Amino acid sequence: MPNSKADRQRDEAQFRILRLIEKRPDASQREIAEELGVSLGAVNYCVRALLDKGHVKLANFKASKNKLGYVYVLTPEGIAHRANLAVRFIERKMTEYEAIKAELEQLQGEFGEPPSSGD
Repeated sequence: MPNSKADRQRDEAQFRILRLIEKRPDASQREIAEELGVSLGAVNYCVRALLDKGHVKLANFKASKNKLGYVYVLTPEGIAHRANLAVRFIERKMTEYEAIKAELEQLQGEFGEPPSSGD
């Protein structure tokens, strides 16, 4: 499990990029950046790392009669990496959820239950 905040952020970015690539293999890096709300440079850095590690590969396809395009293809290693990232992502989010839930319960105990919306 990643220890530093930077490691966790990198893992989350890779996880989100891998999920998007799996859904839309023909998405450009610019489209990925826009959809995920991150910079194009961050997507480029992440995609290059995924390509270098063999988690993703580029494949040619004919986008039209006169133009070649590229699609991203998750490799078997990439699918396994995405699954591992998903498990860690879920564990982190569950930990965050439990912390928020405990804090809300504590606040409710200090200040009483909030009024119901039907009153």
